[in-house]
Amino acid sequence: MVTLNRRQGGGKSEPPPADDARMSLTEHLRELRWRLLISVIVIVIGFVVGFVYYEEISRVLTDPYTSTVRRLAREQGVKSEAIVAGVATPFLLQMKVALVSGIVLASPVWLYQIWAFIMPGLHRTERKWTMLFAAIAGPLFLAGVALGYYVLPKGLAVLIGFTPDQVTNLVDLNGYLSFILRILLVFGISFEIPLFVVLLNLAGVVRARHLSRWRSWIVFGTFIFAAVATPSTDPITMLMLATPMTILFLISEQIARFVDRRRGLAGGTDYADYDDDEASPI
Repeated sequence: MVTLNRRQGGGKSEPPPADDARMSLTEHLRELRWRLLISVIVIVIGFVVGFVYYEEISRVLTDPYTSTVRRLAREQGVKSEAIVAGVATPFLLQMKVALVSGIVLASPVWLYQIWAFIMPGLHRTERKWTMLFAAIAGPLFLAGVALGYYVLPKGLAVLIGFTPDQVTNLVDLNGYLSFILRILLVFGISFEIPLFVVLLNLAGVVRARHLSRWRSWIVFGTFIFAAVATPSTDPITMLMLATPMTILFLISEQIARFVDRRRGLAGGTDYADYDDDEASPI
């Protein structure tokens, strides 16, 4: 809702600055509902596609396990078989794979909806990043999923490799698919975190000098997050997640520094550095 300001002593009405667009709480809620509805519809469409092509998708998801088991059997003599336990398990597996497939396939759309909901609160000069965000967010999420799929066999080899001789490792296919889908989603979402750091900088919530000051703690927290988020618990998968996340964070910090410099916020006094009892330069 755009408001008009009247000058004192004159009958003319002049429009506010172009960036002074205000929305009521009801309009914000309507906007949120609309964005959520679009995201849900696109995810449902992706779910239908995943349900129809379940055989092809499940073959892709189980390939890391089958290739790892063949290699371990050839090199170490490890025996492992995949099983399905339960009458309804095959149907639940298909539903689970279809749902995650829908989330992944629809990722460019629902990631854009998040940005489109935030965008009205930005200045006009900052909204030009919309197309850039739409072009980067989806591929970045898919790149994280692809990296998770690439490192998965290495984590499986470490875990299944502990199977003792003369013992057959029976892997529940339901648990395995939950395992791999969680890894893929964690990798995909984690790759979006640096992008949202840039969004927070564009919105004026975080400045580059804050990121620089907290860099060591953020990197430390990234490795802690990678250790907790990866269900395989092996150091290889953790490093393969934490390393690109750290690199992406450093890139996002440089982007934030560039944005702050363009805004003229690169310098200046940061009063958060002063203690409560310390006098400021004013």
